[in-house]
Amino acid sequence: MKEKLLIVESPAKAKTIQKYLGKGYRVVSSMGHVRDLPETEFGVDIDRDFKPKFVMVKGKRELIKKLKELAKNRQVLLASDHDREGESIAWHLADILKLDISKPIRVVFNEITEKVIKEAVNSPRPIDLKKVDAQITRRILDRIVGYRLSPLLWEVVKKGLSAGRVQSVALKFICDRETQRIRFKPVKYHKIYILIDGTRIPLVRISGKTVKPEHTDTDEKLGKILEEVKRQKLVVKDVVKKKVRRKPPDPFITSTLQQESNTALGWSAAKTMRIAQQLYEGVETPEGNIAFITYMRTDSTRISDVARKMASEYIEDYFGKDYVGGKTTRKRTKKNIQDAHEAIRPTYPNIDPEKAKNLIKGDHWKLYNLIWKRFMASQMAPSEYEEVRFILSTEDGVYEFESVAKTRLFDGFERVYGSSQEKLLSLKFEKGEEIEKVEIVAEAAQTSPPPRYTEASLVRELEAKGIGRPSTYATIINTLLDRSYVVRKGRELVPTIMGFLVNEFLITNFPDIINEKFTASMEEDLDKIENGESNKLEVISEFYRKFEDELKKVEARIKHGEISIRFETNLKCKECGTTMVLRVGRFGPYVECPKCHVTKKISPESAVLDGNKVIITETDDDHIGEACPKCGAPLVLKRGKFGEFVACSAYPKCDYARNVHARGSCPKCGGTVEKRMSKKRKVYWMCSECGHMSWYEPSEYLCPSCGDRLYYRSSRGIERLYCEKERKYYNKEDVVEGDTG
Repeated sequence: MKEKLLIVESPAKAKTIQKYLGKGYRVVSSMGHVRDLPETEFGVDIDRDFKPKFVMVKGKRELIKKLKELAKNRQVLLASDHDREGESIAWHLADILKLDISKPIRVVFNEITEKVIKEAVNSPRPIDLKKVDAQITRRILDRIVGYRLSPLLWEVVKKGLSAGRVQSVALKFICDRETQRIRFKPVKYHKIYILIDGTRIPLVRISGKTVKPEHTDTDEKLGKILEEVKRQKLVVKDVVKKKVRRKPPDPFITSTLQQESNTALGWSAAKTMRIAQQLYEGVETPEGNIAFITYMRTDSTRISDVARKMASEYIEDYFGKDYVGGKTTRKRTKKNIQDAHEAIRPTYPNIDPEKAKNLIKGDHWKLYNLIWKRFMASQMAPSEYEEVRFILSTEDGVYEFESVAKTRLFDGFERVYGSSQEKLLSLKFEKGEEIEKVEIVAEAAQTSPPPRYTEASLVRELEAKGIGRPSTYATIINTLLDRSYVVRKGRELVPTIMGFLVNEFLITNFPDIINEKFTASMEEDLDKIENGESNKLEVISEFYRKFEDELKKVEARIKHGEISIRFETNLKCKECGTTMVLRVGRFGPYVECPKCHVTKKISPESAVLDGNKVIITETDDDHIGEACPKCGAPLVLKRGKFGEFVACSAYPKCDYARNVHARGSCPKCGGTVEKRMSKKRKVYWMCSECGHMSWYEPSEYLCPSCGDRLYYRSSRGIERLYCEKERKYYNKEDVVEGDTG
């Protein structure tokens, strides 16, 4: 019998599967998509029930020719990925190769192991046309929005811009957060503690209500509290002891993997998915090509019985029977979870991170280490603590101070996953005891603005609001970055003024289309198509009817000149004092005086749209307080194609320019550190003398604990000092004067 042809998506996967199937099978790759909507035309016939026009993907002609030759006189099986996109690829391949889609030609699997692959090829099924319809519907909806909205943006804002159905909602989240930040007014207040033998115990309640900033936001309020506490005795109101169990985390799904890798490794969602894809498809190791993890696009936390058994055996062998977790049924907290998939887990749980070090290196090992530990922790017993809560109050019971001590009794899953909650206190109190030698301390503080989104928190928000699906999170973020609607500052996502303008145009003129509830409901409609509860034509027709009505109204308003981009700024013209207005030119945003027409370029990420006014925090000519070493004129901060640089304000008479210098010196040699930008437009810092490099700017401060150089890093939207050795943040005010370098 002639060998069977198995077509998968990637060459790496083909190589791994070929090793398992051996003779009798020829495993080849389609190299991803083979057909799609055309790049240079609309490709959707509105008048013929939204019929899509699919064309061959550029560069795939020779590949298709080869696949047709290989398919002759062979049984063909299609094994693209186990999701809507993969089902769609299988359908396109079947159409191109003239296969009978009613026959069992579709092979699906969740992991690439010999046992699972052999079982999968022996039990193929027909192509799931409902799943295909759901994917095609998504493509058509996205094409309609992109092709109909983008020309309007060209007319009103700037040529070359584009809009998208789902990413526009993500952009709205990021812009709204930045507007909240610029409107935020910090409130100064005080935190109050009592000091007992050097231990700080905070004030937590006043008259039974939780302490809030407004309780101590004036000197009068603070003084009253301090006076009333000082003149009374403190007594131990209660001592509460109890045992608490800390449950292990769920194994990773796509969104939580992206969040954790962003937080722990600083990776983008796109990089996480790229490395995860390689681990899933197979990595070349000294022992051959090995697929290390299960399928990485999933929203299910389900674990197969086989995997659970392997994990239990490993845990019992290495840690003991007490560490094996019970078989718990995890709640399905979301609708439409694709429970046919498993969670993301190691294909071979016995390959622990130590063993994996001999097989894979670098990024592959880092991500595998996260996945293995999370999966293994999910199968282990809870950790147990003894918690002792001390409640101290004034005699009148008005002011209550509280502290909690936790002693770990059993580490459970924390044996693998770490993150102990232990908090030891040397103090011992008895209920009713009076406390002597108490010092009361007030510490100045202020409220913080809401933090900017990181990729981790944006993915969390998209998932919580039902925007997008596991396979789309990375694409959504990448699209916003590629279009320069958003830039990265460290790990934060910051909207550019172009992002603000696009967002303002879309939410003002298409409020019923570009909003989270509508977008989430569209995702539910796609799920209904896949589940057979709705059909493609109904969903697209209903969307288009509403969209077309809004589109015609906006087109008419643009034609009559009723919609334009003209926002006043907070800048005044240096020549005549007139309020400058924002303009968008061929090379990006700038400000112009409407009276004397003086113009000034601005940095795209230095402007925030707040209502009808653009707030610009920096201009192109920011003086840095230094004189030019060549001519003596003031040096200014400029922004060019490759980022920020310092130049002479007397240009073009003086051509002096240099890189931006860090505020601190090199931690290795004490030399001057310069700000640079990589080919991928990521900022890094490099010593001009010894070449030492860092992703973060060295500061002028030294760590008060270990003496190493501290770096500037952003924590919850606030710039703080960070020690890489201690892995600890410091506030600038906490580093005393003697610690400056």
